[in-house]
Amino acid sequence: MKNQLKTAALLGLLAGLFLLIGGLIGGRQGLIIALVFAVGFNFVSYWWSAKISLAIYKAKEADRNQYGDLYSMVEEIAHSAKLPIPKIYIVKSPQANAFATGRNHKNAVVAVTTGIMKILNRNELKGVLAHEVAHIKNRDILISSIAATIAAVISYLAMMARWAAIFGGFGRSRDGGNIIELIVLAIIAPIMAMIIQFAISRSREFLADSTGAKMINDPFSLASALEKIHNNVHHHPLKKMGTTEATAHLFIANPFKGKSFLKLFSTHPSVESRTKKLRSMKL
Repeated sequence: MKNQLKTAALLGLLAGLFLLIGGLIGGRQGLIIALVFAVGFNFVSYWWSAKISLAIYKAKEADRNQYGDLYSMVEEIAHSAKLPIPKIYIVKSPQANAFATGRNHKNAVVAVTTGIMKILNRNELKGVLAHEVAHIKNRDILISSIAATIAAVISYLAMMARWAAIFGGFGRSRDGGNIIELIVLAIIAPIMAMIIQFAISRSREFLADSTGAKMINDPFSLASALEKIHNNVHHHPLKKMGTTEATAHLFIANPFKGKSFLKLFSTHPSVESRTKKLRSMKL
């Protein structure tokens, strides 16, 4: 409940930031155009999120004969969560990682790397799968899409404000607003929006950890898995290619680095904070 309330508060803060910068710019038409553009772009991303993500990482649907145990674990977890059984995909990579995608419960996908199946024992892998099914149960793809939409609108409006200020578009503000304040806000607002968006992502990771651990009644295996994954990612980071950076939040651990230097700009909580919470859970 705490993480749910935190997410709602952060989304409200994003919306408030959007209204603030929109009000300062004052151009209703530009505001509507920006909103339509961002909503349209993120609608497409959300609707085809599974296909886009799976294509980026060249994931292939898992062969049931080859990955029978993987199927049985996902099916058991899905039944426990009272969800339709998601499709299962494999990403050929030495990196140990996993992600969930799909626009709703009926179109969900759980993908795991070949690397994760080599370094985790069965209980640890089951903990990771439960975490990913928890993302599906908690509708995190939808929530992250909403956050991305608002953040994109803010960034687009800020860009409009900066260009308009440079070319004198706000030189004669109707309400006599200070152009310096607008320029400062236009620079700071996108950074604030990104920080809030990443905070939402971290909050959903904590929630998925908790929800997944409760599904299988085993927080310790997931904690152990997170530590192994963290060490593996540090030694086998994925190469940043094209739009893959935008999908980092999908994974159970950031696939591009094993450690974040600035918590505010991290899509994931630290492995230390996650494992501490898991090991202190009372089921």
